Amino acid sequence: MLSIKNLKASIEDGTQILKGINLEVKPGEVHAIMGPNGSGKSTLSKVIAGHPAYHVDGGSVELDGKNLLEMEINERANSGLFISTQYPTEIPGVNNVEFLKMALNSKRAFLGQPEMSDEDFKKLCEEKMDLLEMDERYRERGVNDGMSGGEKKRNEILQMAILDPKVSFLDETDSGLDIDALRIVANGINHIMSPEKAVILVTHYQRLLDYIKPTYVHVLRHGKIILSGGPELALKLEDQGYDWIEEAK
Repeated sequence: MLSIKNLKASIEDGTQILKGINLEVKPGEVHAIMGPNGSGKSTLSKVIAGHPAYHVDGGSVELDGKNLLEMEINERANSGLFISTQYPTEIPGVNNVEFLKMALNSKRAFLGQPEMSDEDFKKLCEEKMDLLEMDERYRERGVNDGMSGGEKKRNEILQMAILDPKVSFLDETDSGLDIDALRIVANGINHIMSPEKAVILVTHYQRLLDYIKPTYVHVLRHGKIILSGGPELALKLEDQGYDWIEEAK
């Protein structure tokens, strides 16, 4: 579903951050990416999304066999890619629900589908808000405007639920969440998942993976995935950190 081969990318001053990422994500899989700060995890999500601050130096990224790197940012999203950022942007004055409706209908137009009616969208929105235990206040607020860190993360999962992407790349979704918010967000992600979809989770902590069971866990360090394993790898990292990986080489 998502195929990343030898992906290399640098920032504006020429410093290379990604130094050959290889990752194959199949339908129905959950991949957790862990690693120390500065290892390239957020850079990977931004490069896949098409952030203009990063330059692709080599390699390929394909979504369902299509070259993602040749697509405009909106085309990547409308083709089924969803990126949740570590620090969600506030957009004051843009109504949250109207934003969601416009985004969904933009995707439907791209796919050659008719616009969703106001009535059907309202039902869809209410269903997903109930799933994430979000009250009516979220409907009238600006996108992420004045929201706490936890509220912003919950609002991003609402966007994911409405847009129904094929592949979701969630960058530290658990950051800033208390115990209850973590449970709610994880429950929402689990409900959205299906055998036809895939999720990539960037996280520092095992606690998120207690709720969302990964198929694979990868360690990203110095711009490369240096180790992969099953869910037990995350437990070992929680207990022993990352230094043992370098020592074992």
